[in-house]
Amino acid sequence: MKADICFIGGGLNYAGAVIASKASLKTVLIEKDMNMLGGTCLHKGCIPSKTFLHFASVLRESGREVFSKSAVLDMKKLLDKKNLIVEKALKAITAQCKGVNLIEAEGKVVYRNRVVAGDMEIEAKYVIIGTGSAPFVPEGIEYDGEHIITSDEVLNMESLPEEIFIYGNGAIGLEMASFFSSVGVKTTLVYRREKLFSKAHPLINASLEEMMKNSGVILKPSSSVKRAKFEKEKGKVFVEFEEGGVMTQKLLVATGRRAVTSAVSTEEIKLGAKGIEVDEIFETSLKNHFAIGDCNGKLQLAHAARAEVLNVVNRILGKNPSVLDLSKTVKFVHTLPMSYATVGFTKAELERTGSEYKESVVPLKSFTYPAIHESEEGFVILYADREGFVLGGEILSKDAEELIGIVSMALAGEMDAKLARKTILAHPTFSESVEKGFYRL
Repeated sequence: MKADICFIGGGLNYAGAVIASKASLKTVLIEKDMNMLGGTCLHKGCIPSKTFLHFASVLRESGREVFSKSAVLDMKKLLDKKNLIVEKALKAITAQCKGVNLIEAEGKVVYRNRVVAGDMEIEAKYVIIGTGSAPFVPEGIEYDGEHIITSDEVLNMESLPEEIFIYGNGAIGLEMASFFSSVGVKTTLVYRREKLFSKAHPLINASLEEMMKNSGVILKPSSSVKRAKFEKEKGKVFVEFEEGGVMTQKLLVATGRRAVTSAVSTEEIKLGAKGIEVDEIFETSLKNHFAIGDCNGKLQLAHAARAEVLNVVNRILGKNPSVLDLSKTVKFVHTLPMSYATVGFTKAELERTGSEYKESVVPLKSFTYPAIHESEEGFVILYADREGFVLGGEILSKDAEELIGIVSMALAGEMDAKLARKTILAHPTFSESVEKGFYRL
């Protein structure tokens, strides 16, 4: 079979395939499981987790002092709701791909411009690999998918455990700790560093730690799991640390994800420690062969993967897009009741690079609106260079992932604080705290 462009992996790669087919390119997309079209984010990641967290937030709200009764979560119904949302999205994505030749198989680049998919061979001028990533389970942990689980299983649980240990304080670990503690599960969060979220501004890290404790999460810092296994005779998981062991009903391993590079079966495409090696336009060491998303090891975010594949396809179509600046990608962790979000430079990054910068710190407790939403201990922190141009920001508040969009637009528009201050933002909202942040730069 001949094609103009062949996509391997049906995650956010599908967005590029749709654009290519609409531009009249003969387009092939290979995905080993078409029920997973849309990728990890849709089926096993951000869409299911945000569904869970939304209803956990509603449950939290129902327990506040203004209500006489608290709601009760029906986990089976929550799972049904999540599945319905995912099924509708899958149907919509499949419909968008009507002009794409979809092939259900495991695709591999075997040599230049040649892709094997099952018993088929495809000759394509351009190849885009987007095979994503998979959960990483450290050595010594006997993963079984039932008692010792990863993010692949945690969002398909039909019932809640009485207790859970979560190993890892990245986005998955923090979000799931928020979910389980908010719905009444005894939750212990284990992590290797001393600080809960050392990448964040010290004020935000301290507030985030306090928030998690107040939510009922038991924090266990400076701890590593040496080994873990389910002990059938006791019906529990044994988790061993340097200082001893504990028994728990479930262990969620949230120690990061590793790039899936199995689609590469030729030495012409170089692999690195983090994934498939690419240049600034996401081209591999083999001309006209690209790698986007988690598999290139640059940034494990669905919206980054989508931006990357669209950038590549538009370049192939001759539209000459600018080189994508991934440092301006919004990153966030959806904890409860406040989330953390950042874009551009953080304080830690500015100090590590020795950059000169100005910082404005706006505590949310100086506004009335955050008090309604359990966000009094949040912050808006913005950064600018010596000339006043916006460098980035960090926010801890309810819906921080939405609020950070104002800072993201300021970065994209290359605004200085003086220009950013011209926007009159609404009262009462969280956004007025960002306005105040610009005034303090």
